[in-house]
Amino acid sequence: MEQITRPNLSYWQDAWRRIKKNKVAFCSLLLILLYALLAIFAPMFSQYGFAEVDSSHMNEFFSAQHWLGTDSLGRDLWVRTWRGARVSLSIGFIAAVLNACIGAVIGGVSGYYGGKLDMVIMRIIDVLYGIPSLIVTILVMVVLGSGIPSLIVALIIVGWIGTARFVRGEVLRLKEQDFVSAAKVLGVSNLKIIIKHIIPNIMGLIITNLTMAVPNAIFREAFLSYIGLGIAPPECSWGILAKEGVKMLRIEAYQLFVPAFFICTTMLALNLLGDGLRDALDPKLRGTE
Repeated sequence: MEQITRPNLSYWQDAWRRIKKNKVAFCSLLLILLYALLAIFAPMFSQYGFAEVDSSHMNEFFSAQHWLGTDSLGRDLWVRTWRGARVSLSIGFIAAVLNACIGAVIGGVSGYYGGKLDMVIMRIIDVLYGIPSLIVTILVMVVLGSGIPSLIVALIIVGWIGTARFVRGEVLRLKEQDFVSAAKVLGVSNLKIIIKHIIPNIMGLIITNLTMAVPNAIFREAFLSYIGLGIAPPECSWGILAKEGVKMLRIEAYQLFVPAFFICTTMLALNLLGDGLRDALDPKLRGTE
């Protein structure tokens, strides 16, 4: 008698298999990894410094010597692009991870315990949600000043709200399930139930939400740097490069198109990867292929 069998895979192994089968999501993941590697190593192995000024090579187009040309001060745009990528990507990922952690904890506690605690937390979230987050971010940057630490703090002041509301809704659904009731009967503490039973069941959704949050953090960093509230010179980011490129738009348009290209492709890749992760981490789809 013939039997049709499928390999016995864990949840994460099955998710990785689905990601590899999704060509768009897998190529997006490879592109993000490529950008991350270039951001780490390209400035280290270049003969030019990201702040090195050379008045004899100002506004040069792409060449064998300067792969992405030079800016109005003669600085190599290849090095500055990947130095800026290092700053933009690190800020985006750090802010998104911290927002996910803070939101997961607050939303998990609010949804699990309920009652007055849930009411107080949700009213605070409602008040914060009613204030435009960009205005709050700008006000925080004005108070704290420019710089990477200030920018990260500004991005997490209200950035956790969406994750908290999402996690709270999932916890409200899960805490009524039989496995949670069984854990309570066995005398498992509330903290262990949240950490070992509830959070793992929504970890896939949290990761997907995190992937979607990274492009938003990168865009906010670029916008704040563009308006002069982000990274302080001589440090650079993609927002700083775009700001400097706008000044040369009518003369040397490539100086704007280079950072704009990398900002757009990074945000597109992260969003496509997030779509792929949403499908790959959905437990309802396990066993359907």
